[in-house]
Amino acid sequence: MAKEFEIVREFEVDATPEQVWDAITVHTAGWLWPTEYEPREGGAAGFGATLTTWDPPHRLVARSESPDELKAVGQALNQLDHLIEPREGGRSWVRYVHSGIFVENWDDQYDGANKHTDFYLHTLRQYVTHFAGRAAVHTDVQGPAASTAKDAFEAVGRALGLGAAAADGAAEGDRVRVDLPGAGEVDAVVDFRNENFLGLRTGDAMYRFFGRNAWGAPVGIVLHRFAGDAARDEEAARKAWQGWLDGLYA
Repeated sequence: MAKEFEIVREFEVDATPEQVWDAITVHTAGWLWPTEYEPREGGAAGFGATLTTWDPPHRLVARSESPDELKAVGQALNQLDHLIEPREGGRSWVRYVHSGIFVENWDDQYDGANKHTDFYLHTLRQYVTHFAGRAAVHTDVQGPAASTAKDAFEAVGRALGLGAAAADGAAEGDRVRVDLPGAGEVDAVVDFRNENFLGLRTGDAMYRFFGRNAWGAPVGIVLHRFAGDAARDEEAARKAWQGWLDGLYA
């Protein structure tokens, strides 16, 4: 049965409104996925959306009503609303509202969207704090069907040498040395970790691990790489991580 939903988050971040605006409208590949906006009210946005508000660097609202992309994931309406206000010391306050209508599996869809929101907005804050204004190469890889198993995400932590969970291994805030496919051993910070998500940040990249098996989907990995040569080896990095995931769940 169709039912409305609303997910609201508010936070301050050590970045100017201009830097936050740049992140959510230009450098989306650095923390989310590549998205293009037609910079005007009424302009086109990603996933068939239309910009109902375009007021840089203060307000951005994108709304989608029943395009094919929404129907495919069981939605009839999707709206993203970003409000950005300046704070003292070059900081910003951000209010983010994700609302719409789920038409099936409401509880699972809401739970997944709600928990993904925290991870995505955390990654946004990491981007504007550590990589503001830098272009990224975005790489998305998905695990095989076997990675949808109930305990599949625990294998990621073990394979990285971080333990199956924070309780028995590396926790958020820890500095670690990890062996990453295609990159070798690197020093990293565990910038986010809970039962569904893991974030690693290095000097020139962010690695995001998604335990979407909790909602019946495969485990996924997204790379946000900022090094100047990242574009040249994007396909090699994709193959390395795909091979790692496939081998992990073979």
